[in-house]
Amino acid sequence: MPTPHGDARITIHRARNPAASVVTVLLSHGAGGGVEAVDLGAVATGLPDSGVDVVLVEQPWRVAGRRLAPAPSVLDEAFVAVIGQLAPTRPFVVGGRSAGARVACRTATAVGASGVLALAFPLRPPGAASRPNRPDRSGELIGAGVSTLVIQGERDTFGGPGDLPAAAHISVFGVPGADHGFAVRVRDGGAQARHDGLAGAVEQTARWVWRTVSRTDVGNS
Repeated sequence: MPTPHGDARITIHRARNPAASVVTVLLSHGAGGGVEAVDLGAVATGLPDSGVDVVLVEQPWRVAGRRLAPAPSVLDEAFVAVIGQLAPTRPFVVGGRSAGARVACRTATAVGASGVLALAFPLRPPGAASRPNRPDRSGELIGAGVSTLVIQGERDTFGGPGDLPAAAHISVFGVPGADHGFAVRVRDGGAQARHDGLAGAVEQTARWVWRTVSRTDVGNS
């Protein structure tokens, strides 16, 4: 799919019962990996059971095989271009993991999204908590301007659930024992605990999605 910064790639996971689907969630990836991230995969395979279409958006820099992500403005422009071409007419939610969550926060109101799903939001670089004068990225979450759900690992070195800003439009779901990539140490339950934690996150996300779009006239979508 063409964008001003090269071709993006989309992967669509359709709702199990397409006739009942009235909402789409569009997600992009982080700066250190692609759409194969475990949290994106859990959402993409889990939400369709709740009647939600999930679209994974792979940014042009990843499609082109480049190793480093471009400037935030470039990521934003490419994401907005993809949504403009998909032209979702029914209620939709934007989101992503890490850097992709930041893109969603910055572009949500511009594209007309009903909400933002932020997976592993990178509040601040690891170690920044010891440098109180260094600004964090809470302004992006607060500035999203729409209902926002943050799924955050309790051991995330970029900021845990308790570090996230408090605002009326922001809800937070903590994944026990999980780090920024939602890995859980063996002593805390390992792979099974990660699976269970992400399953709970998907259930929470499904409920939040439907609450978020309930104020929209889906009958006209």
